[in-house]
Amino acid sequence: RDLPLKFAELGTISRNELSGVLSGLFRLRQFTQDDAHIFVRYDQIEKEILEVIDLIDHFYKKFGFDYQVELSTRPEKFMGKKEDWDRAQKYLEEALKKKGMKYKLNPGEGAFYGPKIDFHIKDSLGRSWQCATCQVDFQLPERFKLSFIGKDGKEYRPAIIHRVVYGAIERFIGILVEHFEGKFPVWLSPIQARVLSISDENLAYSKEVFEEFQKEGIRTDSSFQSNTLEYKIREASMQKIPYIIIIGSKEQKNKTIAVRDRSGKTQYNVKVNDFVKKISEEAKY
Repeated sequence: RDLPLKFAELGTISRNELSGVLSGLFRLRQFTQDDAHIFVRYDQIEKEILEVIDLIDHFYKKFGFDYQVELSTRPEKFMGKKEDWDRAQKYLEEALKKKGMKYKLNPGEGAFYGPKIDFHIKDSLGRSWQCATCQVDFQLPERFKLSFIGKDGKEYRPAIIHRVVYGAIERFIGILVEHFEGKFPVWLSPIQARVLSISDENLAYSKEVFEEFQKEGIRTDSSFQSNTLEYKIREASMQKIPYIIIIGSKEQKNKTIAVRDRSGKTQYNVKVNDFVKKISEEAKY
C-alpha cells in the first residue's frame, strides 16, 4: 500500500583519488551527491522512470543546458541473473521510447547492479559532463531480502530505482560557473543588484533605495564607501553583478535611479517600483 516508497538524501561520498587527478571542483576526494532511492512494485517501474526523466529534463532546461542521453548496459562483472538485467534494460528502453527521446547505446557501462540512463550535459566550451542518472536495480532488493505484501496477501520482491539529478553538487557548481562565465542569470546570482552612491550627499537616499530592495526580497548589497564612481562600477562589473544601481544628485532629486546592466548600458530616470517589478520578474525560476 505504501509503494512507491521514496527516500532522498544529500550524501557525502569520499574517494581515495590520487593528487595528480584532482581538479578544482570537478574532481574531489570528498563530494556531495543528491541521491534518491525509489522502492516500487514492478507495475510501477515505468511510471516512476518517466517521472524521473521529466524531473531531469525540467531541471536542465532551467539552467539552459542541452543534453544527450545514453543507455548503459550490463558490464562484464555484474550481480544477479542475465534475464533480470534484460528485463531492467527493457523498462528503461520503453520509457525512453514513450518520451520519444533519442539515445545512444553505451554497452557494458552500466553499474554492477543494474542498467541505467545517463544524461550528459554540454557546457559553453562544448565539453560533455555526465551528471544525472536513472538506474533500475533488481539486485539489492534480492541481496537484502526486501519484500512487500501484495493485494492478494502474498509476499513479493520490490525493485529499486536509483536517481541523481545534480550528480556531484560541487562539480555541477563548477560546470555552472564556467558555463555562464560567472554571468549567472538574475534568479541564480548570489547578488542581484548593487547600490552605489556617487557622493556622501546621496548617501541617505541610496540607503533608502537599498533597504527598499531588501524589503522586496531582492538580493542586494551596497558600495557607499568614499571611492570614485569609476572604481565602484569596475569592481561591481568584475564581480558580474547583473544590475548596478547608481544614485547621484539628479536621482535623489527626482526620486529615481540609474540602472546599469552587464552590457554596460545605463538607463536613467528609472522609477524604483518599475525596476523592482522588472528584476522580480527576471528572478522567477
